Amino acid sequence: MLRSETMVDPRPNGAVSTVAKEQGTSMSRANALVPVPDARNEAERHPHAILDRASRAALARLTGGVSPHSIIAAWQDWALHLSRSPGRQLELAELFAANFAKLGAHGMGAALPEGADPPFEPRPYDHRFDHPSWEKPPFAFWKQGFLAAQDWWDAATSTMPGLRKQDADRARFQVRQALDLVAPSNFPWLNPEIIEETATRGGWNLVEGAAHFAEDLTRTLLQAKKPAPEGYRIGEDLACTPGEVVFRNKMFELIQYRPQTDDVHPEPILFVPAWIMKYYILDLSPENSMVRYLVREGFTVFMISWRNPGMEHADWSLEDYRKHGVMAALDAIGSIVPDAKVHANGYCLGGTLLAIAAATMARDGDDRLASVTLMAAQIDFAEAGELLLFVDESQVAFIEDFMWDQGYLDRPQMTRTFASIRAEDLIYSRATNRYFLGREDLATDLGVWNGDTTRMPARMHSEYLRGLFLENRLTAGRFAVEGRVIALKDISVPLFVVGTETDHIAPWRSVYKIRLFTDCDLTFVLTSGGHNGGILSEPGHPRRHYRIDRREPDSLYVDPDSWIASREEREGSWWPSMAEWLACRSGARRTPPAIPTLRGSGRKRLNAPGTYVLEP
Repeated sequence: MLRSETMVDPRPNGAVSTVAKEQGTSMSRANALVPVPDARNEAERHPHAILDRASRAALARLTGGVSPHSIIAAWQDWALHLSRSPGRQLELAELFAANFAKLGAHGMGAALPEGADPPFEPRPYDHRFDHPSWEKPPFAFWKQGFLAAQDWWDAATSTMPGLRKQDADRARFQVRQALDLVAPSNFPWLNPEIIEETATRGGWNLVEGAAHFAEDLTRTLLQAKKPAPEGYRIGEDLACTPGEVVFRNKMFELIQYRPQTDDVHPEPILFVPAWIMKYYILDLSPENSMVRYLVREGFTVFMISWRNPGMEHADWSLEDYRKHGVMAALDAIGSIVPDAKVHANGYCLGGTLLAIAAATMARDGDDRLASVTLMAAQIDFAEAGELLLFVDESQVAFIEDFMWDQGYLDRPQMTRTFASIRAEDLIYSRATNRYFLGREDLATDLGVWNGDTTRMPARMHSEYLRGLFLENRLTAGRFAVEGRVIALKDISVPLFVVGTETDHIAPWRSVYKIRLFTDCDLTFVLTSGGHNGGILSEPGHPRRHYRIDRREPDSLYVDPDSWIASREEREGSWWPSMAEWLACRSGARRTPPAIPTLRGSGRKRLNAPGTYVLEP
């Protein structure tokens, strides 16, 4: 059910906050992080500049948004430093000879009945060579040859004195992409699993694979999303915790979930998901829904469901997401649950936004927060993982050109970026299974959500990449909100921060760095799993563990390696620890707040998951 879009601020001064109307004027641009190109006003610039930008945008479309300059500069830096390092050249020559000798010895040993121990092993997450026949000749030699080349190039692209680490990492990443393209597992006549499947099924697997390829190619050309398989429908099987939309504006819908206990804690929970994904990662299937779990633990839960922006929303800024997103949601909750502070929870990029909002509220004396939970969310981007491979001045400018004519960064462009980081599994293993073995993708709730991608508004994404990733302004004391710099040290409410052990999007050591920039009461949790799987760690999930520790206010800093060495693993899910932490910082239970009735807009009640999450 939708409320009026003019909400009364619950703070004592009784100020009125008006959220942008559906058809209202464009949101203010006065608080831009940095001067970035504006898609709407680009035509007012000089024709020469427009010509340059159009040519760069055309090149960006051809390269998929990857800057050729960044690639060339990385290889130039690597080659020049290698050319003046005769010792490194000799070391690499010796390694080449040693690897070749190992291959020869293994080839001779593999021909014997008892075989020989392989000299090279694939990475733990590389499952391309799991089939037993890869250990038999001649397939074993092809596999070992590929892994030997991979080993040599890893050494060749390691850091050298004077070589920028980012250039070394980029060179290694690009070599890895090239090697993955020519891996023997990708070719039907070199892959024993494909050969066996083809012989067993009389080639029917190749016929089915060709049909899969034609289907995927058609969807790619038409930019059409694959419909959710049976049993994974949004609102029926996924995102199905009962609730109602109680507020909406141009940017988001606010869902209030129905209570499932006789009484609840007075402080509600507000989830701020990332707009780079649909919100229902936090309300997936009933058995692994964090929302359902917390509702059943006696909490009143609100969820922001972001709108999937189009070209008409190109001018949305990071400040708009804070002001007309997080702050508007707090205003709405304040009118529904008056005189109650809010436990705010931000996931991924939503956590970064929440940290900005919390620091701004602390600066301005706004005390509506009871606590802040940040899940797999970074506030310092100096060690932001493999995504830094895609961020430098040239690359950001190239992405801005890429977004210039369409007003957003589209779904396939985002998907390719994340998939390329784990190309072995997310691209090539999937392609082999689907196109050569004729197997359908295994339907899972997480897989369906992962394919339900969103778009990034041009201005917001440019500000995010420049202000946070490229310039790291938030922890450098140069991030301004409404013309004044904010400081994370101003946050005084308790923090609950979650990192995941194998996260390659928000590495846990980067998430842990919040301890350097805050002085408040802080509980840090390190859980098993990756960026998504580690957060979806419901009670009863097999093979889960976590570490947890509380830092008292104004305590001395402990580095991450010392921290993890001194904290014992706990078996099971970290969710009960979070629920207990929230309950300890909440008041005595009372009657659940009513879900408000419609106020004069004439619109009908709208049940969760709302309409924005269903937009393509």
